[in-house]
Amino acid sequence: MKKYFSRESIIGIIAVISLVVLFFGINYLKGVNLFKPTNHYYVRFENVTDLQNTSPVYVDGFKIGVVTNISYDYTRIGNILVQISLDKNMRIQTGSFVELSSSLTAGASLSIMLNKQVTSQYQIGDTIEGILKTGPMEMLTKTLVPKIDDIMPKIDSIVTGLQKIVNHPALLQSLNSIQNTTANLQKTTASLNQMMSGDIPVILGNFKTISSDLTEVSSELKSLDLTSAYNSLNVSLNNFEKLSNRFESKDNNIGLLFNDRTLYDNLNTTTENASNLLLDLKQNPKRYVHFSVF
Repeated sequence: MKKYFSRESIIGIIAVISLVVLFFGINYLKGVNLFKPTNHYYVRFENVTDLQNTSPVYVDGFKIGVVTNISYDYTRIGNILVQISLDKNMRIQTGSFVELSSSLTAGASLSIMLNKQVTSQYQIGDTIEGILKTGPMEMLTKTLVPKIDDIMPKIDSIVTGLQKIVNHPALLQSLNSIQNTTANLQKTTASLNQMMSGDIPVILGNFKTISSDLTEVSSELKSLDLTSAYNSLNVSLNNFEKLSNRFESKDNNIGLLFNDRTLYDNLNTTTENASNLLLDLKQNPKRYVHFSVF
């Protein structure tokens, strides 16, 4: 059978086909559809940080294209031209602008801010104004870094103060005191544990016994006839009150004795005369007693 292609030709054809498939496959994975008609516009930026070829282009959060080329204008410093490829049906109104934003996870992207107040449109291939949206890192750089610069001297002062406190002898002494206190607390805890396991059960047993005794005493008190005792006490108090009234009254001898001064004086005089009589009888017995033998 006659061969139309040599082995080398077949290998070359397979290599070319593989390269074509690889080219289209890589662009497809990047989001570039080479078979889909597109419109090309240009956007001018002063800074394109994190922006790359195939970075997405959005309108109202919907992806409508990708970045296809980024070039630097060496004749004008700070002038970077970004080519974007959009869906064929996409039209951009005049006065619109493109915003470049960056995120910490998804990288950079372009968002077209449409001017919906007009009906006139840019022509395909026109250059659109681009602005750089402040990203999280730029915001941190502009807001947080100056505050950190202001805080650093204060932090240095705080660290210096802490070093003085840490190196102060009183702190070491306080730590030693705390250590001693902790050791004493451990000893106290051990003593309490010993007391709880040894003395407390005995004390609780004594309390139980006392409680039982109190219960018995309470039962005995309940059994007593307190009404009779109260009535007897009341009668005794009434009798004592009557006796006291008789002492204060002058219609009896006891009352006269306590309240009549004359009776007291007479008794005192009688007692004194009797005392004198006994004294005279002792000193002169013959005056009162006569003995006669014959």
